[in-house]
Amino acid sequence: MRNKQELEGLTLLGNQHNNYPTDYTPEVLETFINKHPQNEYLVTFDCPEFTTLCPKTGQPDFGHIYITYIPREQMVESKSLKLYLFSFRNHGDFHEDCVNIIMKDLVKLLDPKYIEVMGFFRPRGGISIYPFANYADTEHQQLRQQRLLEQFNHQHER
Repeated sequence: MRNKQELEGLTLLGNQHNNYPTDYTPEVLETFINKHPQNEYLVTFDCPEFTTLCPKTGQPDFGHIYITYIPREQMVESKSLKLYLFSFRNHGDFHEDCVNIIMKDLVKLLDPKYIEVMGFFRPRGGISIYPFANYADTEHQQLRQQRLLEQFNHQHER
């Protein structure tokens, strides 16, 4: 069980009086210590109700975001991640930009061994967009390249 000292920096978890950000707010992200850094394991987050705005028209865009990473020392706290993703609701950017912003913010926050962010956006004007971005440290470059190639091949199978 985690002790109080390990939970000190988590201000959102268990807080019933959350202030839901309405604009892009990476500062809301919080971390906790990975108790198993010697293990290589995956953590996946599934956000089926991601929303953002078209930067040109202001129309809402709806997507499904998957975030998968191999942690190093820090892990992202899920409630803070939820609030962070919610903060894109009024953010005007293209789907590809949102996926890359999310990945870069999490790389900066966590320094993961590997991370990937996939977006499956609902059709607008008859076109769906499925951006994929990934990052790896030097020891996981082969995984990064393999996953990118898999996504490239998979995209053409749809």
